[in-house]
Amino acid sequence: MPLSASEAQEPYDLTVIGAGPAGLAGAVTAAELGLSVALLDASGQVGGQFYRTPEPALGAARPEALHHDWAAFADLRERQQAANGIHHLAGHHVWTVARQGDELWTVHAVTGADGAEQRPVCVRARAILIATGAYERQLPFPGWTLPGVVSAGGAQAMLKSGLVLPGRRVVVAGSGPLLLAVASSLAIAGARVPAVVEATGYLRYVRHPRALATNPHKLAEAVTHGSVLLRHRVRLRTRSAVTEVHGDQRVEAVTISRVDGDWRPVRGTGRQVECDALAVGHGLAPQIDLAVGLGCATRPTADGSSALVLDGLQETSVRGVWAAGETGGVGGAQLARAEGELAAIAVATRLGRQLASAQYGRVARLRRIRDRMRSFADAMAAAHAPGPGWPEWLAADTDVCRCEEVSAGAIRQAVADLGARDPRTVKLLTRAGMGWCQGRMCGAAVACLAAGADGTPAPPAERRPLATPVPLGALASLEPAASYEKPAGPDH
Repeated sequence: MPLSASEAQEPYDLTVIGAGPAGLAGAVTAAELGLSVALLDASGQVGGQFYRTPEPALGAARPEALHHDWAAFADLRERQQAANGIHHLAGHHVWTVARQGDELWTVHAVTGADGAEQRPVCVRARAILIATGAYERQLPFPGWTLPGVVSAGGAQAMLKSGLVLPGRRVVVAGSGPLLLAVASSLAIAGARVPAVVEATGYLRYVRHPRALATNPHKLAEAVTHGSVLLRHRVRLRTRSAVTEVHGDQRVEAVTISRVDGDWRPVRGTGRQVECDALAVGHGLAPQIDLAVGLGCATRPTADGSSALVLDGLQETSVRGVWAAGETGGVGGAQLARAEGELAAIAVATRLGRQLASAQYGRVARLRRIRDRMRSFADAMAAAHAPGPGWPEWLAADTDVCRCEEVSAGAIRQAVADLGARDPRTVKLLTRAGMGWCQGRMCGAAVACLAAGADGTPAPPAERRPLATPVPLGALASLEPAASYEKPAGPDH
C-alpha cells in the first residue's frame, strides 16, 4: 500500500524501470540473488512490447502462437512469480529519476487512470536499472496521416494484444528486420499482404561476415519468416519504398517506387498497389529519455539514432545507474535478456552480495553472449540505416510533425530563410517536435531536414525534466509524495 514520505520504509535494493525482456530478466536475476526489487512498467502485464499478450477478457487459447521464442518468456514469468522480493508495480508511468543521496535514488511515477485521477508515486532504491526499450522511427511521406496507416510495431501490437488486424489487405513497408516478422504474423493471422517493401537490400549483411557467422540463429529466424512469406505468396521488394499513400477517408492504395542507394526515388518507377492498410516503420530508436535526464553519456549508432554508453557490466556513465536491452542499441529480445541478467549480477556485487564461484563463470558466459549479439546488432543498424536522400519523398505540404501540423515546407523555410541548422532551432521557429509525442514521431525527420545536404545526423539527445506526459495535478501534489513500502514477504 502507498505510504506518505514520513512513513516510508527502507528503500529497495534495485528499481527496474521496464518489464520487457531486459527488465524482467534483470528483476528475476536480482531477486534470485537476494535483492529486493521494485519492477515498474506502464503496462498492466509483464513482457513489454515484444512479449505483448492478449487481454485476459479475450480468452486467447494459444497466445504463444503469435510470438517468437515464447519459451524463454514463459520461463522468466514463472521465475518472477516464484521469486521472493519482486514487487511488480504495473500501470506506473515513470517521468523522472532523481538522486537522493550518494547511494539512493528516487523514481517518480504516476499511476491510475488518465487525467485528474492520476496520482504521484515515489519509489526509492539503492540502484537503478533502466530497461525502457525502444520506439519506432517514422519517416514521413505524402498521405502518411491517413486513417489506415499504422506503424509496423503498432500493427503487431494490435494483433498480439487485441487479436485484430489493421486491415484485410496490408502492405508492410520501411526498413529493418521487424518488417519480416510483422508481415509473417499478419499473413498467419489471415491478412492478405501484397508486398513487403524494404528500402535497403539484405546483401549489406555480407559486409559483416563475422557477425553473421557467430549468430547463426539470426539466419534461422530470417529463414522461418521467409518460409511463411513464401507459403502465403507475399512478394518481397527490396531497394523500394512507399513514397505516397492514396485515399479519401482512409487508405485505398500506395505508390511503391524504386530507390537508389541513398533512398532517392528513381524517376518513373512508381507503381500503385491497392490495399486498405499500410504498416510502416524505418527501424527502432532507443528510449533513453530517463537516462539522458540523469546525465548518462550517449553515443551515435550506425543507423542515425543515439544509444547509451555502457561499460562491460552494463553500467552507464552515472555510477549506480545500469541499463539493458534496446537502450544500449537495438538488438532484439535474446540480447536484452542477457544484458538484463548481466546488469543484475553487477548490481548485486556492487551492493555487497557474495557470489558463488559458479556465478563468475555465468558472468563470463553472459559477456560472451552479449558481445557476440551486440556485434550483430551493430551490423543490423548499419545495414538498415536510412539513406540521406529520403526527404525527396516529401511534398511541401506533407506534415512532418503530426502533433503540431508542421509541414516539410515550413521546416525547409526555417532552414533556408531563417538560418536554422539544428533540430532545436527548427523547433523554436516552427514548433516541430513540441506536441504530445515530444518529437518521438518526427525527431529523426526534423533532424535530417535541419541538416540539409549534410546528411542524416543522430538527433541530439535532449535533457528533459519530464520523460512522459504528467498531469499538472499530479505535479502539484508531489509534497508530501506517496511512496511504496518494500513488502515484508513475497509480493508478485
